[in-house]
Amino acid sequence: MENNKYLFGASGHAKVVLDVLFSNNIKVVSILDDNPNFAELSKIPVLQTNLFKIEKNQEFIISIGDNFIRKKIVDSNNFKYYSAIHANVTVSKFATIDEGTVVMPQVVINAYAKIGKHCIINSRSVIEHDCILRDYVHISPNASLAGNVIVGEGTQIGIGASVIQGIKIGKWVTIGAGTVIISDIPDNAVVVGNPGKIIKINPK
Repeated sequence: MENNKYLFGASGHAKVVLDVLFSNNIKVVSILDDNPNFAELSKIPVLQTNLFKIEKNQEFIISIGDNFIRKKIVDSNNFKYYSAIHANVTVSKFATIDEGTVVMPQVVINAYAKIGKHCIINSRSVIEHDCILRDYVHISPNASLAGNVIVGEGTQIGIGASVIQGIKIGKWVTIGAGTVIISDIPDNAVVVGNPGKIIKINPK
């Protein structure tokens, strides 16, 4: 018997996650939210989290765009998770995508790429061969990673950013929109420009 599908977080990001699921005719039973502002989203009921009973036959996607909050929710709950991959994507049969990850329309994920847990791979982004994305990474629309790039946990790569081959990007890095990365980036850095320059290091 197939498990029932749920989302956690009635956010704007939930709207696009639902669209990904609908593209594959996957039915969502309901959406949980700690502080819901409305009773339904795309005709899916939104329920207060503390009134919901967790059962064994339920699987979740954390439908919140903020990487840190997504990790916090995963760490605080004992959910089972599933992934959502839009019907209109190109994913190599040699690539792997872990639980809780969402892949948006027109994404390309090439051979031997490894995508971690609870990542967001946004529309029209490209993940080339042998890339490794750790958990909670967010690749924004139209961003491109060349081959053999490693992206650390919780890192956000901005809209239209480009990363050349063989680069290592640390944990919880923020890469600005349109940035071109041509050298390795340390943990917690904020990087902008072409070529990318570190403008600050966030506290750990």
